This record gives sequence, C-alpha cells and structure tokens, in this order.
Amino acid sequence: MSQYYIIDFDSTFTQVEALDELARISLKDRLDKEKIFRQIESLTNAAMEGRMSFAESLDARVRLLHADQMHLRQLVKFLKKKVSASFLRNKDFFAANADKILIVSGGFKDFIIPVVTEYHIKKENIYANTFDFDEEGNIIGYDATNPLSQEGGKVTLLKELNLKGEIFGIGDGHSDFQLKESGMVDTFFAFTENVERKGVVAKADFVTPSFDEFLYLNKMPRAISYPKNRIKCLVVGDIGDEALTWMRKEGYNIRIRRTIEEKYLEEAGILFCDEAEQPTAQQLETAGRLKVIGCFGKINNRRVADTACANGIIIFDDPKHNPRNLEFIPKRVIDFMNEGKTHMSCNFPELQPPRVNNAHRLIHIHKNVPGVLVQINNIFAQHNINIVGEFLVTNEHIGYVITDVNKGYDQHILTELKKIEHTIRFRLLY
Repeated sequence: MSQYYIIDFDSTFTQVEALDELARISLKDRLDKEKIFRQIESLTNAAMEGRMSFAESLDARVRLLHADQMHLRQLVKFLKKKVSASFLRNKDFFAANADKILIVSGGFKDFIIPVVTEYHIKKENIYANTFDFDEEGNIIGYDATNPLSQEGGKVTLLKELNLKGEIFGIGDGHSDFQLKESGMVDTFFAFTENVERKGVVAKADFVTPSFDEFLYLNKMPRAISYPKNRIKCLVVGDIGDEALTWMRKEGYNIRIRRTIEEKYLEEAGILFCDEAEQPTAQQLETAGRLKVIGCFGKINNRRVADTACANGIIIFDDPKHNPRNLEFIPKRVIDFMNEGKTHMSCNFPELQPPRVNNAHRLIHIHKNVPGVLVQINNIFAQHNINIVGEFLVTNEHIGYVITDVNKGYDQHILTELKKIEHTIRFRLLY
C-alpha cells in the first residue's frame, strides 16, 4: 500500500509562525509595532487552537502586515535558519520519500517553497496560499479562491487530491487535526517540538515531540537511533536554568527532583547533579539506563567515579561555582550523547572522533581484556560490512570502541555485538 505524509509548515517544519515573523520584519520601524505583534500572535493562536475560523484569522493577519517583496526575501532567509531541529537532521528521509511527502499549509508558497525545496520536497507537492501584490511589490491581499485560505481548507484539498493509500498527518494545529476528524488521514501525529496546543494533543492518535519520534514509532530510517524525548534527564541539586535550556533544546525529557531516588535514577539516561547531591556507588550499580553524569562541581568520591566507569557510565565534572560550567557541562554531555566524544571526562579514556557522514556509528564499552576488538571486527567481516573508521582507547577498567560502518547492514548484527563476552554497554548512536 502506498504511504503519504501530510506535513504542516508553521511551527512544524519550522520552529516559528511565518506570518508572525513577517510582521516583525515589516513593522520593525513602527511605533505601534508591539501592539500589532500581539494582535497578530493572538489571531494566530485563536485559529490554531480552533477558537476562531481560519479564514477570519488569515484575513485579519494579512491586513496588519504592511509587507512587501523585500520583506519576504528577508523572511525566507530567516526561516531557513529556523527549520525544526529534528527535520533538519532527518534530511535523508525527505530525499528518500520525495514522491510521498506533501506540505499542506495555510501559509504562503512565497516563503514556503524556498525553504522546503532545499529538503528535496517537490514544488508540485507544496500546497499553500499565494499573496497578491500591487505594481510596487506590496502585499495587498491573497487568492481567496484557494481552499487553503478558508476554514476546513486542508480537508477540502485532501478530498480533491483523493490520495489512495495510508495517509499520515503531522502538524501542531486545529486545522491539522481536522484532517483526522474528517477521515482524510488515517493517523494524526500532534507535533510538539516547538509548541504544544493542549486541545490538539488531547485529540491526536500520537504525540510526537520530535520528527525522530514519528520515524521511531513507524520503524523508519532516522538520523538518530533513539528519540531524545524518550531519554529522561534527571536533575538533582542546584543546577542553573541555562544548563537545562541546553538540554531542552536538544529535546531531552527533563525531570527535576530534590534528591536522588533509586526509582528515578533507574529510569534516567542522563543525570545532572551538584556537589551536595551525588549518587552513591551502590546506586550506580543498578542504574541500568544511565549513560552519562554531568556534575556541577567535583565528584567527591573516587569510588563513585570508578564504579561509574566499570558500569559504562561516563562522568563530566567541573569546579563548584565555575561560571563556565552552565555551558561546559551540558556541551560535554551533548557531545557524548550525539558523537560519542569523551573529551575532558574525569573517568573515561579520552576520545574525540570526527563525525562521519553517510555512516552509522556504533559504541561498544567492554571490560579491558584482550581480544574484544578482534571479536567486534570478526562480526563485521562475517557480514561483509565495511568499516569506515574505528577508534579504541582504554583505561584500567574499560575499553571504549567507536566504529563507523557503511549503512545497509542487517539489524541482527547489533544483537551479536551486544552478546560479545565482557560487553558492558553497547549503543547505536546514529
């Protein structure tokens, strides 16, 4: 059966509402700009949450813009830098499924086409409104005969297209949910990476805090092996908001507690703590999902650092109250989670591998005994898998191997790698 992906643009493909941003560009020199900005944002939210008809909202917003083609060019340049992070990293998906992806938006082709066509999306598969201009290039209105300018326009369009196959809808607003409500899409995914509209989330088949989550749920190839929104970051102690902002931008599931409790530590993939609230060695023995600790201060017990290492848990720490650690610790943790880099860890051997494109990166942590690397490479050889790059470092406790391999291998080799004797942790990074 054919599959189609109906994807919204504003606050889904991009992080922002384009008309709101166009207003900020076109009205920047007006004394009453803040008042108009608030009006436009209010109109946008009213339509997206279903409290106002889309047609009324759109007409009112366009009248407030006072924009021209020069402002549109500025907007396009801005929007290209505001593509949602999870769409950006999954560009390969759009290339592989170009015939199946439709951008359906109540926005305007004038700014949508230049942005999404850079992601292999076909121009003929972009459905949106069009502005009307006067001879000087000023926006004076839009084509009101386009169904996408009207309430329920996405439903009308999908009925006209009459797509045959399984249809997925991905979006953040009420008009996206209407596709499910009307039966025009089989499954609706509320996209919440940029904005979460409670009324839409409550009615969705699935909530997807990232496009990685959508691909994961549907068992499709993706840029990262496991969605970050599924990884819990436990935060305990005096941790500054700036540090948590870094983790939220990455999409991690932040969970804040006063003390380290075993039931929360056992669920966590990441732990942020300070000098006063640190895990014990015994707690680390049962933290089966924990991959990395970021300590805002110094680890005060060498046994904790050694136990973490022996269990495949890396630690980054920094002197207490060092002004840089609000950025330093999150960056080190993110680099490890994204790239496998161990630079400046206090308990892991040092490794900073370069990122390799068009390859998969596998991380293998094992007890520091002879012969493990040979076993890893024998598995790759037996399955005719080409190794693009390989890095091994050790300390007294562990061997840490990163292997970059060509794509296109059978997934069961991952199970074989996990079963190698003396394996502590194994992870497919991307």
